[in-house]
Amino acid sequence: MIPLGLVLLSSVAFAVGGVRLAGNKVLIQELAAVEGLARVDVLCLDKTGTLTEGGIIFDGVHELAEPAERGWEHALGWFGADPEANATSRCLRAFFEHDGGCPAVSSVPFSSARKWSSVTFDGGSPGSGSWILGAPEIVLASGADGGAGPAGSAALDRAGRLAESGLRTVILAYAAGASITPENPTLPAAVTPVVVLTFREQIRPDARRTLDYFRDEGVDVKIISGDNPRTVAAIARSVGLDAGEGYDARTLPADPVRLEEVMGAHAVFGRVSPDQKRDMVAALQRRGHTVAMTGDGANDVLALKEADLGIAMNSAAAATKAVARLVLLDGRFERLPAVVAEGRRVIANIERVSKLFLSKTAYSIAIAVSFGLLSLQFPFLPRQLSFTDGLTIGIPSFFLALMANATRYRPGFLRRSLSFAIPAGLIVTASLLGLNLYAASRAAAAAPEAAAASLQSASVLTLSALGLWILAVVARPLDGKKLAVVLAMFACLVLLLSVPPVRDFLELALPPADLLLAAGVSAVVGGLAVECLAWLHARRFQGP
Repeated sequence: MIPLGLVLLSSVAFAVGGVRLAGNKVLIQELAAVEGLARVDVLCLDKTGTLTEGGIIFDGVHELAEPAERGWEHALGWFGADPEANATSRCLRAFFEHDGGCPAVSSVPFSSARKWSSVTFDGGSPGSGSWILGAPEIVLASGADGGAGPAGSAALDRAGRLAESGLRTVILAYAAGASITPENPTLPAAVTPVVVLTFREQIRPDARRTLDYFRDEGVDVKIISGDNPRTVAAIARSVGLDAGEGYDARTLPADPVRLEEVMGAHAVFGRVSPDQKRDMVAALQRRGHTVAMTGDGANDVLALKEADLGIAMNSAAAATKAVARLVLLDGRFERLPAVVAEGRRVIANIERVSKLFLSKTAYSIAIAVSFGLLSLQFPFLPRQLSFTDGLTIGIPSFFLALMANATRYRPGFLRRSLSFAIPAGLIVTASLLGLNLYAASRAAAAAPEAAAASLQSASVLTLSALGLWILAVVARPLDGKKLAVVLAMFACLVLLLSVPPVRDFLELALPPADLLLAAGVSAVVGGLAVECLAWLHARRFQGP
């Protein structure tokens, strides 16, 4: 009665799915991640490394300050040569030389939470003081007066216009006489914007096609980035997303309910901190979504852990890959559609074969109870049940579980399976019960008593026919491969019943004509009832 084969087959299907994904350069770090792939209905992407190639290219310098502000080239050279420089700062090495003069007194490395880095020079030479390199909106909003007054507003306007073209913008600002230390990483009350730096990112050629796939499959895409929301929105629009102006995450509400509303209303977010990424994923989950999160930086670790499915690029930080449930080994964003499709194939096929196994569980219990209450002889020998189970459930389910299946995941797996399996099991039980009650009434009417072997043989034929009928219904829509499986099982049934040694081993005998006819009628009536059940099930659930 216990469908142990379903447990085994589920494990095999998950394992085969993992092997197939490995062939596509996708490393599954948890077997259950394959199941998670099928349920994803929201995909959160970090722009860098997913929509874009990940490499950052220096674009140009746009001067802002008065000529009195000197030494900015030296400061940029220091930022580029800093051993702790992030990817953006490292792009400056080839364009600004650091000669070692005017040594740094203190420095603060870049962090995703602060979104700036700084260096303080001393020595009385040009450029002495603190230089801050970071996001314009953050650096120029440090003081109560907005940081740099009219000059800051003008710098923000210019950086905004550049960001709208899809360029990444970073500002270099100067604070004379200020010292910023790692022990007190606080921006001065007033800074002077000196230059705006722009950087370009190469959009992945497959990004638009991949996002179109998710849109067609009913998966919502959210772009969550630490960059300027205008920059993120421009890139999102270039790959076909309806991004609007982009939402500045610095204005995200703290209230969980309002945060859920914002997440539902917007698709592109910029200036997002690591903690906010985690909170945004949690807000989507509270709205009933199954969320996948991709990332390649250490700032994505919290969100990847919170998400139902964390996806890391191979170029990601070690901590990021450690918490991710799967890793794209070649870092290709275009792998994601195949990843989701494989998860859906596995779950859809497990749901399909679960109907076979649970139908057997249902009729096994129903037969045992009903025949016991009516004091009827159990209609099968154990070996006969093993024979019918193998041909109608065990062997075909193995093939069905590994076949292609593009059905979208829908919640309610167990409800759909049981709503088919229990009535199907009761139909099988009713057919067998009718056959055995007919045989009993035939004996009571003083007709020649059917031998126990003949009644068991008639019951085996009825069960086999109904089992194959259920198999054909579950396998729909029937393509060439699935039709071949059903016909092969039917051919094996006829062949095995025609081989005397096999027939003798199973203790099967050709039933009398009237009992054989009764078995045929029971099978046909039961099969038509199964067809009605399948039609009602399809109308109710709109499923396969």
